[in-house]
Amino acid sequence: MSWVSFNVFRTLGFADTLQLKPDEVFRQRDAIAAADWVLFPEYWQLNALTYGLGARVFPSEASYRLGHNKIEMTRAFEVVAPANAPCTRILANTPENAARLWEEMDHPFVAKLPKASQGNGVWLIDSREDWREYVSRTDVLYVQEHLPIDRDIRIVIVGDQVLAAYWRLQAAQGFYNNVAKGGFVDRSPVPQAAIDLALHLARTLGINHAGFDIAMVGGHPYVIEFNRLFGNQGIEGGDAALRGAIVDYLLKHSTPTGPNFPNRPAPTGGRLRRVA
Repeated sequence: MSWVSFNVFRTLGFADTLQLKPDEVFRQRDAIAAADWVLFPEYWQLNALTYGLGARVFPSEASYRLGHNKIEMTRAFEVVAPANAPCTRILANTPENAARLWEEMDHPFVAKLPKASQGNGVWLIDSREDWREYVSRTDVLYVQEHLPIDRDIRIVIVGDQVLAAYWRLQAAQGFYNNVAKGGFVDRSPVPQAAIDLALHLARTLGINHAGFDIAMVGGHPYVIEFNRLFGNQGIEGGDAALRGAIVDYLLKHSTPTGPNFPNRPAPTGGRLRRVA
């Protein structure tokens, strides 16, 4: 087993893993090219690693590409699960388009920045002042219908398996269900329809490390978004459970094929290596 990690906090304790800082990608090219897996690189490293060094990365390239931008994510959802995507409009930020969306959307509606997480960059638009504030902050207008919910479901997928599924109840200030924004974890059973939707999206799109946010409206699941990097507050067992699931997946898929991945002996464990 030979792995390289660019995020020591998410791979702490992984055996036979060379822990690197992101800017060491240029000095450690040989070690990276020889590794079975390259774990949790920064987004800016992705092209150099996959196309330049032929590295196999975790999370998957699809997890990075789609998770990096809500516009690309939403368009993928609309292709593979159109009945489960909220009504969304994406337009260039021009005065004409801003006026058009204000008139056409049912109020209130949700507006988002294309690149944001943990509930940041999301507005509930209920007045012209709200709309002007949002329009002043973005190059692209990304708006969605406001679903009538006071909670949503976080489904954590590692590989193609569900690691955790739990409700997130709305924060005291309303609107936000994100735990980072004051939302609350509720471990009551979640509908199978929500789990099935998250698995369908993950398996169809090739996403293997994500926290999917699913809303239930009248028994029908809607996918809001997914986060490639997510918190562990709602995962029973926390970091240990998450790391264990990742290691199990990587070991299960550690028999590479193709010219960039020559066969290696079966993994036997080993020591953690770190470059200061």
